[in-house]
Amino acid sequence: MAAGSGIAVTFTEELVGGASVDAYGIALRPQTLKLCKAADAILFGAVGGPKWDDAAPQSELRPGSALLGLRKGLGLFANLRPVRVDAAMASTSVLRPERVRGVDLMVVRELTGGLYFSKPKRRYDTPRGRAAVDTMRYSEPEIERVAVRAFELAQRRRRQVCSVDKANVLETSRLWRTVVSGIAVRYPDVACTHLLVDAFAMELLRRPQAFDVIVTENLFGDILTDEASMLAGALGMLPSASLGEGRLGLYEPVHGSAPDIAGKDVANPIGAILSAAMLLRWSLNRDDAAQTIERAVSETLGAGLRTADIASDGQTVVGTRAMTEAVLKALA
Repeated sequence: MAAGSGIAVTFTEELVGGASVDAYGIALRPQTLKLCKAADAILFGAVGGPKWDDAAPQSELRPGSALLGLRKGLGLFANLRPVRVDAAMASTSVLRPERVRGVDLMVVRELTGGLYFSKPKRRYDTPRGRAAVDTMRYSEPEIERVAVRAFELAQRRRRQVCSVDKANVLETSRLWRTVVSGIAVRYPDVACTHLLVDAFAMELLRRPQAFDVIVTENLFGDILTDEASMLAGALGMLPSASLGEGRLGLYEPVHGSAPDIAGKDVANPIGAILSAAMLLRWSLNRDDAAQTIERAVSETLGAGLRTADIASDGQTVVGTRAMTEAVLKALA
């Protein structure tokens, strides 16, 4: 694909997560982060598994800390998760086809603040038993930069932004709503609405076609994008891009490592394939090549091929390799 599009690509492979813990005793090595900083883009695979879940209390030995460390170390503050229901997949969604047909939305999730990064964060013992604390903190600049990204995206789409928060309860959400409202004034050509996260979770199922760009904080975005994946049929269908101020981005399917099916040739490769398309679009500025990949995926789905997670009765079920080869054939 790269050669056919006139794109010269040099690949460097590095271990992170559980594989890095086994090889080097740490989930993310400093030299790995340095290599990523020098790259034009990062195509990321899933990390983790039950082998490492409770391996040690130190955060640097937890596979998930590698991804969090890359996001923070590379300044990737905006996670873009597109949810587009392919015409061939409308009947596969958990909702009725007429509910999801034509859905094309983009969730912009703040990625380096909130509960996942704020301090203090710890577990401790008290005279009355164990306790734990997580902190949710947001500053105006953190909210402003992700909101600007959402409004700029909306200008390239259908010019609608829905900001999701919990302003009736949380101080961070009240600040979030105030800052987003201030940013909206700068973009008079973009309609801006606000919804509480619980109300949005319901509306996402009731009228998903109504949404264009959704911007929200870290925890809410994590949960809501998994919910949104069911509109497209399965979690394995969705790509994502994590972006900062420049063109460097980290691209990954939104699903986890699924260790129960690892090596069995049953995983859905489409999320990873479409993540490569996002890499071409956002880091290499090759929207034409990205569209070519997306068309090949649609053509393959339109031909009726399905991995087990998205198959309905009577449809042809293929494995990871066969689905990938079918997409490559469509590209050719």
